[in-house]
Amino acid sequence: MADPAPKQKRPLEEVMLAMDVVDTLRHRENLVARELNEEERDRQLIARLREIYASQGIEVTDAILAEGVEALKEQRFVYTPPEPSFSVSLARLYVRRHAWGKAALGIVAAVAIAWGAWHFLVTVPAEQRAEARQIELTQTLPKRLETLSAAIESGSQAPEASRMAQSIRADGDRALAENDLDGARSAVAQLEDLRGRLDQEYVLRIVSRPGATSGLWRIPEANPDARNYYLIVEALNRRAQPVTVSVTNEETGKAETVTQWAVRVPETTFNSVRRDKEDDGIIQEDILGAKRRGTLEPDYAMPVSGGAITDW
Repeated sequence: MADPAPKQKRPLEEVMLAMDVVDTLRHRENLVARELNEEERDRQLIARLREIYASQGIEVTDAILAEGVEALKEQRFVYTPPEPSFSVSLARLYVRRHAWGKAALGIVAAVAIAWGAWHFLVTVPAEQRAEARQIELTQTLPKRLETLSAAIESGSQAPEASRMAQSIRADGDRALAENDLDGARSAVAQLEDLRGRLDQEYVLRIVSRPGATSGLWRIPEANPDARNYYLIVEALNRRAQPVTVSVTNEETGKAETVTQWAVRVPETTFNSVRRDKEDDGIIQEDILGAKRRGTLEPDYAMPVSGGAITDW
C-alpha cells in the first residue's frame, strides 16, 4: 500500500487568523451567548463574523472562520493551568526568582556575615584563650614552679626560706593537678616574691639628715599605759641607692613596698641612739642592721623588738 501523501503545512498567516477568530469570539461574549447558545447553524455565526472583520478592513475566508468556530467549541488556543504539584511550585519559584532572589541573597549574605563575625570575634578568640590556658597549665607554669623552687633551694641560706618554698611548690602542684590556673599563678607569684627577698642585699641606716626625724614613739591602742619606740631607717644598696623592701605595718596588718620605714626597738636602744644624736647632731652609730643575699631578714647590730610601721 502506498504511503499517504504527506500533510502540507499550513501558512502561518492562516493559523494566526484562526487564532484571531477565536480571540474575537472569546471577547465578544454577548455574541457568543446569543449565537452559539441558540439553535442556529454555524453559517449564521460565520456570516456575522465576516461582517465584523469586513468592518475592520480584514478579509477572512469562510474556511478560516469555520475553523475558528470549531476551535472555540473544542477549546483550542485556550490556556489551561496545570494541576498543583511540587514540580509546578518549583517552576513558579523559578519564574519569580527575580522577585525573591535578591531578598534570599541578602538573607544568605547577612547570615554569612553574622557567622563570620561570631567565628572570628568569639569562637576563634575563645579557642585561642583555651589553647593558651592549656599551654600555661601544662608547660609554662610547671616549668616556672620547678625553676623557681630550684633557684631558691640552691641560693637560700635560711632553712625557713627552703621550707616556705617547698610549701608553696606543693600548693602550686596541687593547683595544676586540679586545673586551677589562678592557684598555680598565685604559687608562682609567691615563689618569685620569695626569691626576690632572698636576692636582696642592703644595709639599714638610721635616718640622721638635718631636719629629718630619726625616731618616734607611739602609745598602742591596746595598752594606753605603754609606749612603742621606733627608729626610722632606710634601705640602701652598696652604691648608697635606695632599695625597695616589702614591709608589713604592724598597726594596719598590710604589707607595703617602701624604701624607708620605722623599726620598733626597745626603749634602751631608742635612748642610746637619741643620746648619740643629741651629742653633736649626728648619729655616729647609724647602721641598725644589714640584709645579706640568701637571707630573709636583716642581721641587726642593735637590739630590736621585731615590729615596724610605715606611716608616722
